[in-house]
Amino acid sequence: MSYVPPPSPQSAAPVQEPVPNHLAWAIISTILATCLCCPLGLVGIVAIVFASKVNSLLDRGDLEGARRASANAKTWCWVATALAIIGLLLNIWALATGGMAEYMQMMQQMQG
Repeated sequence: MSYVPPPSPQSAAPVQEPVPNHLAWAIISTILATCLCCPLGLVGIVAIVFASKVNSLLDRGDLEGARRASANAKTWCWVATALAIIGLLLNIWALATGGMAEYMQMMQQMQG
């Protein structure tokens, strides 16, 4: 068995912090924004596209590109999350002010 000395500090590879891809957040916020708000929630697809680019950019060694894609994904995730929150608040307001009763009455008029 031969002795292998530990690498010197100069030859050690620089430690890179992981670049989050935010893919799960992008998917969840897109679904919630679309269901709770309106088709405008589909802007979350932009977040999904940027999030899916992060890992492929890292695999190619483009650390800066991966960081930019991660930042863009995070921004679009926040947009989709904000739309989901707005949609949730609008739904709560509609239910609290009798909006569902009016909706049901309108549906009955359309059917009858």
